[in-house]
Amino acid sequence: MIRLILTYGLISGFAVIGVSVFVIANFGDGIDNGLGLWFGYLTMLVGLSSILVAVKQHRDRALGGVIRFWPALGLGLAIAVVAGVAYCIGWEIYMAATHYTFMDKYADSVLAAKRAAGVSGAAYAKATAEMDAMRKSYANPMMRLGMTFLEIFPVGVLVALASAALLRNPRFLPARSRPLVA
Repeated sequence: MIRLILTYGLISGFAVIGVSVFVIANFGDGIDNGLGLWFGYLTMLVGLSSILVAVKQHRDRALGGVIRFWPALGLGLAIAVVAGVAYCIGWEIYMAATHYTFMDKYADSVLAAKRAAGVSGAAYAKATAEMDAMRKSYANPMMRLGMTFLEIFPVGVLVALASAALLRNPRFLPARSRPLVA
């Protein structure tokens, strides 16, 4: 089961970070209209769908087509943890490769969007102070790792819950019987 957890967790985590880095590298990291946020979470949802595949595989191959909710949830959460760690590792590699400039570019794009929207005076000063505080906290590796892990892990929890709830029913995506070979 450890092999299953590691395989599907690494596939999920590195797939999500791979798509994320590809999008940032090719389309910029300053998407501030909400589209980037939706695309990021959709990518996580698709990448973490391997939890469903892994739980089904375990149910069908190792357990004869039946799994209870709690063991299925445990397996899904273990995969989500491995995916989160892989995602963090991938993000830190990206950060090191780009000389840790992501947060500066992100903060600059947020402030530019505020200026373009006509924000000025005290409201703009407040936004600038918030971005400066964010830059400072993101410079701390432990804070950055925690923030990065908390981007993906809640999505993994939701996918693990849905997978466990669905796959506890043996009629949902039933195991295929193998044809007899003569």
